[in-house]
Formats: sequence, structure tokens, C-alpha cells
Amino acid sequence: MDKNAKYKIADYVIKSALKNGASQVAVAINDNSSRRIEIREQKIDRLQESIGNSLSVDFYVDRKFSSHSTNLLKDKELEKFVKEAIEATKYLSEDEFRYLPEEELYYKGGAEDLRTIDPDIIKIDSKTKIDLARQVENEVFGTDERIVSVTSTYMDQVSHMILADSNGFRGESDNSYAGLVAEVSVKGDTGRPSDYWVEYDIFYDKLVKTGIGEKALERTLRKLNPKKIKSGKYNLIVDNMVAATLLSPFISALFGSSLYQKNSFLDGKINTKVASDKLSFIDDPLIISGLSSRHFDNEGLKAIKRTVVEKGFLRNYFINTYYGRKLDLPPTSGNISNIIFQNGTLDQNGLLKSVNKAILVTGFNGGNCNGATGDFSYGIEGFLVQNGEIIHPVSEMNITGNMNDFWNTLAAVGNDPYPYNSMQTPSLLFENTDVSGM
Repeated sequence: MDKNAKYKIADYVIKSALKNGASQVAVAINDNSSRRIEIREQKIDRLQESIGNSLSVDFYVDRKFSSHSTNLLKDKELEKFVKEAIEATKYLSEDEFRYLPEEELYYKGGAEDLRTIDPDIIKIDSKTKIDLARQVENEVFGTDERIVSVTSTYMDQVSHMILADSNGFRGESDNSYAGLVAEVSVKGDTGRPSDYWVEYDIFYDKLVKTGIGEKALERTLRKLNPKKIKSGKYNLIVDNMVAATLLSPFISALFGSSLYQKNSFLDGKINTKVASDKLSFIDDPLIISGLSSRHFDNEGLKAIKRTVVEKGFLRNYFINTYYGRKLDLPPTSGNISNIIFQNGTLDQNGLLKSVNKAILVTGFNGGNCNGATGDFSYGIEGFLVQNGEIIHPVSEMNITGNMNDFWNTLAAVGNDPYPYNSMQTPSLLFENTDVSGM
């Protein structure tokens, strides 16, 4: 569906909603196409293609609010959908803070193309995509007698979205990605470890297409026959692929919803030191071809590059207009885009060489963090490091602590940000973390 057709539908819904008693209304229309091909044991195990449209509407009816969605996009169906949704909204409680953003906060258009879509992805034939997935598996299939299984996957998605509301906002965004993944499991003396490797890109022709199976096998084999180690305080070097697990509770504590619900260990700490001076990161939605780049957020607020943490000092929360009004705080945005760290000078190997004894954490196995207090406990797997060298794999270990203290033990930040996550975490070195094992 082209954008003109989407805007026509959005305008119809807005007009219908206002006619039927809504005070304000916001409409988002998405269409996307996706493909997923999985190869296992040299055979196609899964072949999936999806093409669909969806419409979601936020209704504001005399300071009462509700959100509804449908994939029925014909006029008669939409008219009934709107009427029923508005009638249902009238039964809800009033909320004086529920209304559309102030118009001066909106994205006004005319900004540089962020180049977040490759429209040619949908033109690539299925055989080419199947062959790519086979190629990934063939890199390692049958190359080692310890291999139990190999699964390779090709996936892609192309999506188009428009957002419109009764204040007159109009905006569209387009996104795409293509990816290849290899997952390998092997048989060892004490178990069957598994691991994976993935490559993604917005543009198909820039996607790394070789070496994926080999890297997955290499990562899996090094996990063979892990050992437990004694409990105590250890330095932790957290692999860039999994460091986002530790950053996620920190980010969650910055959302307006967490602050208002008293579920944030960072409440009231703007311009307060919350981490070591090694921690600095920004939220940058305007990176050209960034995986989470955008001109506006899901309310239509203009996307702005912001400092979140500066040398350990908290500078900004993630606040949408609703929670901004409830908290009497200026809105920034209610969701993150590209989280970019100020990198250090060492890669992961350099961080390993810089410590006498540590655990290199390459995976998390369960656990949780209390959003209100910051207390956490996570299962980990990885490797014992001594004198800068990996000695052996470790598993069935746990780390515990409190986020308020933990981020103040950050001793070094790597120069190797992981590019395939909104939070582009590099490898991180923490000192004196409580680790329980034997």
C-alpha cells in the first residue's frame, strides 16, 4: 500500500472519530513484508513469508483514553470499528493528562534522508535466499564429529509506517533489514553447549554473507567441558554481544512510566553521579542508516540527539508527553533509538590482557533485576581469565549486586560496540563483582 493510500485511510478514521465524539485521535498504519528460511540437517526446516497491514488508533474522548487496532481497512469496517471503540472509551476513567502532544514538539519534516530502507530486498528471489542459508550451514556441516546440530537462518523484513493525528501531524518512516544466523550445538564430556553468530544490515548488498557458520562453531567449541570456580569477588569482562543484558535495567529505570510508578532506582538522580566516570552514552536517532534511526518517535515528537550519561552523571530521562505532564518534567521521548557509547581504547582482547584474574562473561542464563531497588542476580557462563589468558570455560555461576553500586565499578569500556542492537554496547570491564560458584 502506498503512502497516499495510507494517509487517505488515516484521514477517514480521524474524520470519523471526531464525528462520533472523539476529542482527539492519532492513527498509525503499518504494512510490512518478511521472510524467514531455516535450514537444518541440509533440509529446509521452515519457510515462512508474511505480508500484512495493520492500523492502530489512539482515541481521546473527554480526557478518557484507549488504544485499539485492526487489520480491517475498508470504510464500512472502519466506521463500525471507530464507533465501537469510542463507545467503549466512554466507560473509562477520566485522566486529565491524556491529550495529544503540543504542536511545537512535533517533527516538521524536511530533514535529511536517514537511509533506513533497502526497497530492493523484496525483489530478491527465494532461491537466492535459500542458497544463502544453505551456504551458512555448509561452512561447518560435517566438519567436526562433535557437532550435534547446525541450524542456519536467512531473514529479512521491509516495513512502511505513517503516523497522522487530529492536530495535523503527518509523518512516515521506512525500515528494512536482512540477516543471516548460524546456531551450532556440539557434544562434550559434560554436556551439549551451543552458541550462535549473526550478521545484519539494512542493505542486502552490505550484508556479510560468509564466515557466519565458522564463527558459530568456533564460539561453541570453546565452551566445551566447563568447570565451576570458587565463589568470591572477580573482575568481569562482559562480551559486547551480551552486555545489553546489564544495560537494560539501567535504561528501563530511565523511562517516565518507571519513574511515575516508583519502580526506578534512578528516580530523582538527574545531574547526579550514578556510575563511574568511564560511562558516557548518548541516544542518537539521527545516525545515517542506524538500525533504530528515526525523525520522530511514536507520538510524532521530533527526534533529537541527547546525552543520557556523561562521565557517570545522569543527564536525561526518556519521558513521553503523558508522563512528562504527570511528573512535571519536559518530554524527551518515550522510547530509545540508537544508544551510542563513548568508547575506550582497547578491544576485548586488550581488556583481557589488562587484568590478572577475571571472568569473561559470554552469556546470561536467567536472573532478574528489581527495578525499584536495583538489586540483581544473574546466572552467567563464560571463561576464567588469568594473567590475560583464557584458561577454561565456566558455567553454573551467578553474579549478584545492586545497580547503583555496580555501575560505579565500571573500570573500562571497550572500543568494540555491538552493531546489531539498539543499545550498541561495547565490551565492559567491571571490578570486584560478587560471583557465586562452588
